[in-house]
Amino acid sequence: MAEYELDEIDREILAALQEDARNLSSGEIAERTDASSSTVRKRIQRLESAGIVKGYSADVDYQKSGYPLRMLLFCTAPIPERGELIDDILEIPSVVSVQELVTGEQNLLVTAVGESDDDITPVAQELLDMGLTVADEVLVRSHETTPFDDFSSQ
Repeated sequence: MAEYELDEIDREILAALQEDARNLSSGEIAERTDASSSTVRKRIQRLESAGIVKGYSADVDYQKSGYPLRMLLFCTAPIPERGELIDDILEIPSVVSVQELVTGEQNLLVTAVGESDDDITPVAQELLDMGLTVADEVLVRSHETTPFDDFSSQ
């Protein structure tokens, strides 16, 4: 698949989707981009087809929803296997994300959430059973995110 070149309209669409994909209509996004609603809908479809927009999901506050523990597990996997292990790691109960790291000895960062240590401890064991080394575990107090601001020229 050819690499998709983002133009200013695409960037504005991405900025809007990051802000509030659930509530913004294509017409409202069109007003921001000086494009028509149909152009915005077609652009969103192209961004999805190109894999730039991978999906739409809820930003869940795990702590408020009854899962106060967020654990980061820094792991080491054999380099040729690390990318292949990601889907299997995501299947582990309580795991909510996996990041492939390309510098340093630890090359996978696994995030798990749970109500208690009893929810998190089995995650580390399953990672060990997969042949990973768990080099460090970090308990996170809070985690906040913000949309990437370079998409918007505003």
